[in-house]
Amino acid sequence: MAGRRLCVMRVLAASAALTMPALAFAQSPAEFFRDKTITIQVGYGAGGGYDMTTRIVARHLGKHIPGNPNVVVGNMPGAGSMRVVNFLYNAAPKDGLTLGVFGMLLMLEPLRGNQNMKAEPAKFEWIGSMHNDINACGIWKGGGVGIKTLDDLLKSQKTIVFGSTSPEAETATYPTILRKLLGAPVKVINGYKGTREINLAMQNGEVHGTCGMYESTVRTSYFSDMQSGDLTIFFQAGLDRKIGLFGPATSAGEILKDDEARQIGELLFRPSEITRPLAAPPGTPGDRVAALRKALGDTMKDPATIEDGKKISIEFAPMSGERVAEIIEKFFKTPPHLVKRATDLSSE
Repeated sequence: MAGRRLCVMRVLAASAALTMPALAFAQSPAEFFRDKTITIQVGYGAGGGYDMTTRIVARHLGKHIPGNPNVVVGNMPGAGSMRVVNFLYNAAPKDGLTLGVFGMLLMLEPLRGNQNMKAEPAKFEWIGSMHNDINACGIWKGGGVGIKTLDDLLKSQKTIVFGSTSPEAETATYPTILRKLLGAPVKVINGYKGTREINLAMQNGEVHGTCGMYESTVRTSYFSDMQSGDLTIFFQAGLDRKIGLFGPATSAGEILKDDEARQIGELLFRPSEITRPLAAPPGTPGDRVAALRKALGDTMKDPATIEDGKKISIEFAPMSGERVAEIIEKFFKTPPHLVKRATDLSSE
């Protein structure tokens, strides 16, 4: 009799163990997120545009998520933010409590055959983009030879050195495009952790310029340098719009003349307009993804978020998670020969 009772207890215990995950999964988003902490890992160092934008949004995001969880920001710089991409895709818990922010240009690396990218972009759960921006290339004190425009750079007899985080980031790919497409005399040095480090390198004379400078970043990290004339923006990456802050700087749309070039430009420059993407790991429960998407949208309309953005001269232009997913799907439908051409132009 005692043996039968023990057997029954073991069966019940095993049954309970099997049903516990199902019960946890059945929790509503509010029940799940309550008393929890969401961590947003930023793929760049502290103090740059990605970091500052994410911290503003994180400050207000929790009150719009069901259950009102705490939201904190961490920094995981490395390989132009690819470290966060690979972590989020392969190692982060798939429960909605770990999110990532990284450079959108990396989402094209699988098309280019980069084996260091251990992720399939279409499988991420895209929460949205905190900003829709245009980035640019700038030069410090004219590179020592009076460069103020893209035309000046093309005519330079001096090799102009650009600081970059990694070969996959806009800080490297944009100077490479200018060299291969237009013959610009440029060289790229990789390995800097982020905006702040590159800025210091320019001031110290280690490099002459940098790319990947979003309008929001320029307004927060480089504005005084622009006002003083130390920093000049000479190229902006917009395909169909220009940023007034960047003045007469040549746009990407102006150097891409024919239809094929424009299609290639979509791969080279459009990703950067998804400026601060926020993603969850693939396999995150759909109801939590939906709750996070709505919360991000509500946060970006929150007067408190808008006011905090104005304090550092950022006017947010968010993009929905659904729209981000659509754009990525379109990237991966690009004809292979155009992908190859874009890859050749943007990589060494």
